[in-house]
Amino acid sequence: MNNTILKTNFNFNKQTKFYKGKVRDVYTINDTVLVMIASDRISAFDHVLPEGIPYKGQVLSQIAAKFAKQCGARVVNETYRGYGAACLKGISEVNDPEIVVFVDGDFSDYPEEIESLVKPIVENRADFVLGSCMIFPESRAALLPQARYGNLLAVFLIRLFFRYKFTDLGPFRAIRYQSLKEISMTDKNFGWTVEMQIKAVKHGLKIMEIPVHYRKRIGVSKITGTISGTFKAGIKIIFTIFKYLLI
Repeated sequence: MNNTILKTNFNFNKQTKFYKGKVRDVYTINDTVLVMIASDRISAFDHVLPEGIPYKGQVLSQIAAKFAKQCGARVVNETYRGYGAACLKGISEVNDPEIVVFVDGDFSDYPEEIESLVKPIVENRADFVLGSCMIFPESRAALLPQARYGNLLAVFLIRLFFRYKFTDLGPFRAIRYQSLKEISMTDKNFGWTVEMQIKAVKHGLKIMEIPVHYRKRIGVSKITGTISGTFKAGIKIIFTIFKYLLI
């Protein structure tokens, strides 16, 4: 317990307000600056309430957008729920780049490895580079069992039907923008990653797979973290594979 922060007791210069929340302490300085310190206090807030918290997601999204913008990021909003929908929204907002990179925002991927992903495209050795979490043993171990076995089944079916050997359906990937337009992505949810990989094969793109590091994500996944999410994602991925087998 010596390394935990259960409370703070700062007195900043020109401090005007102090608020002690469930899991964070907030100091207002000169009515213009907020200092938020996340404590180690445990909150059962989300677990004891019988229903969802109204507008909680919107508030968290707005907070994330505020700080992302301050760090120089361009933030776009997609109201339709779905992994693919968010990716499609991002694609619609780009300004004719050479390469587009997709990376999850749950702390599981290592953004510093983007350079390794885009390098083969810059050097014209690939049009599509997939970052595989299934090559490094420590990365593979960080995946939930259902994700590992689901990946194995999906890539086996792709190899069987489309004659290309992938090792993963990992979300961390880079693709030449012109190639991305050519394959014309459409899936708005669980089938996004496998759709891109199958279309890359069918369109004859130069494909490369490289190992990337992966760590356990922050929070619980709405997909692999639940039985229903795992089932729905699995069904959609298999459906997508057979869909493009028949086209």
